[in-house]
Amino acid sequence: MAEAHWHVLGAGAIGCLFAAALARSGSGVTLVTRGHSGRRRLRIEDSGATTEVELPVCGLHDAGQIATLLVTTKAYDVVDAVAAVAPRLADDANVLLLVNGMGLAQELRSRHPRLQVYSGTTTQGAYRRDPTHICHAGHGDTLIGRPGQAEPPPWFGQWVRAVPRCRWESEIEAALWSKLAVNCVINPLTALHGCRNGELALRAELRAEVEALCREVTQVSYAAGYTQTAQTIGDSVARVIAGTADNRSSMLQDVSAGRPTEIDYITGYLLRIAEEHGIPAQRNRAIFEEVKAIAH
Repeated sequence: MAEAHWHVLGAGAIGCLFAAALARSGSGVTLVTRGHSGRRRLRIEDSGATTEVELPVCGLHDAGQIATLLVTTKAYDVVDAVAAVAPRLADDANVLLLVNGMGLAQELRSRHPRLQVYSGTTTQGAYRRDPTHICHAGHGDTLIGRPGQAEPPPWFGQWVRAVPRCRWESEIEAALWSKLAVNCVINPLTALHGCRNGELALRAELRAEVEALCREVTQVSYAAGYTQTAQTIGDSVARVIAGTADNRSSMLQDVSAGRPTEIDYITGYLLRIAEEHGIPAQRNRAIFEEVKAIAH
């Protein structure tokens, strides 16, 4: 069986990082952009060394048939971006979402029931020095899975070959929730206070905010059946704050740049689950509204 050819929708830092990794390991890869077809030479900087990879580029409306699609856009762009390429998607196309937040896989399955939708989460870090120069800023774990599917699909072997510390996760929803829970605490607080992650542990008033949000996240996690997250959220948040102390969260970067935030798919998703279980989650509700008020 021929290996899957990957089309990558969302050529930001993470999308380019994984596109380059797949291409370097021998997989066919095409970047899908809003621009014109052509080629793009990417420079990937990692631990002081820089490698280059040249990839074909096609516009949203120029792609041939797409059988395997990696989506790494901002969460709020996912539905429209997939809709834009939907006429080119094979009936049973594989779509892997590697985006922040939760709820998008269910929405895509509802809108495009023939697609095979998978989800992923990663602690790899990357940022762009310019549109073609990607700095691989942190090595981490990448988990991919699909609810109810214990064994990985054939294309997953390409990821194992291309991406270190990549594994199939049969309980992917729990893994996504674990990351969402941490993001619900760190991202909106840093966005509202204009601070780097580490300040959340240094300032007494921010430590109190962290604790209040963690208490509510614990409640919601228990109610939703995510017991491990409920039991470990405080430690998990503290560990991420310490390990990323100098980082500016993606939500802070979005607010600073006047871009929309992904709050609807992070805290917004938590609040939807809280409502289903009759939990007020008042502090998360308040911080959700505060971020909405300052974001464009």
